[in-house]
Amino acid sequence: MTAKLIRNAYEAALTITAVLLSWGLALWLEGAAGLHTDVLVLAVALTLTLSSSQRTADTRRRLTALVLLPVTAGASIFLGRLIVSHYALGAVVYTAGMALAIWIRRYGPVATKAGTLLALPLVALLVVPGPALPPKAQSGLVTWGWSALVGALACGVVWLVQGLGDRFGPRPWRAEPDPGQPPRRSRLHPRPSTRMALQMAAGIAAAFAVGRLFFDDHWPWVVLTAYVAASGNRGRTDVLRKGIERLAGATVGTLLAAGVAAIGLTGDTSVALMFAVLTVALWLRPLNYAYWAAGMTCALSLLLGYFGQDALHLLPTRLEGIAVGAVLSVASAWWLLPVQRGRTPAARLAVRPSDG
Repeated sequence: MTAKLIRNAYEAALTITAVLLSWGLALWLEGAAGLHTDVLVLAVALTLTLSSSQRTADTRRRLTALVLLPVTAGASIFLGRLIVSHYALGAVVYTAGMALAIWIRRYGPVATKAGTLLALPLVALLVVPGPALPPKAQSGLVTWGWSALVGALACGVVWLVQGLGDRFGPRPWRAEPDPGQPPRRSRLHPRPSTRMALQMAAGIAAAFAVGRLFFDDHWPWVVLTAYVAASGNRGRTDVLRKGIERLAGATVGTLLAAGVAAIGLTGDTSVALMFAVLTVALWLRPLNYAYWAAGMTCALSLLLGYFGQDALHLLPTRLEGIAVGAVLSVASAWWLLPVQRGRTPAARLAVRPSDG
């Protein structure tokens, strides 16, 4: 356990170093180009999510990421605008994009990795607090061109930090060999990738509808939780477990953020505390997903507080949104094309779950 904690600390240090470097570059870009502060959030979100998926990537995978991530990051900005102006249509497009990112896994490891890159900006879109920001902070949001540039910067920063860490740090991280095609085709009908895509689509679509009806501009909390709970779905029990862990961790994280708000920590101090929380969450994430959920929720609460949201006032709403998202995702996995317990191994052979 001690060795694992040490290794986790090293990996967390690499990731947070990349995040801080990306934050610094985005901060310079914001001042030089007169951009809005949300470019910083986009840089951090993309760097965080990219760090784990690129840790064992070979040159071909990294070049693929350098092409796909800027394109999808730019496209996600158009999707964000669409959601703001035409919510129903934007929700349909977003749901279809997430389902597509999972469905294409049927075509093998290369398609699986491409699907992961497709999903990263869509997840970041929920983290970047566009419609969830106070009205005075919603003007001048980052454009698609700058978003594409931020995506390219995130790729470069992640590769630089991880490469230097492996060259000058402890024992280099060994990339896992590409497993190639599954040893045999799954006998499940429809295929596991199709099941997972349909379950994800159902959960996210329901989250968009319920989020808009009952949570107004705070719908991203419902949708994000629905995605997280269903990501890498290995069956009913797995989704239920992750939903509970997400809710428990988010409750703790929200309470921590509310405590910080209560004692009056704001501005640069809250940003520094946000990065400290992310570091601890990254360190403990391999032990249990609840730690990561708590850290991410706390960090996001601090971020929204930095933009002017009242964490204490929104505490009940946030917890309700997270609980509803978890329930919707669990219901989708349990009642829409569920995989029977005895047939799970075939599903695991047919598709590798993503790093949810």
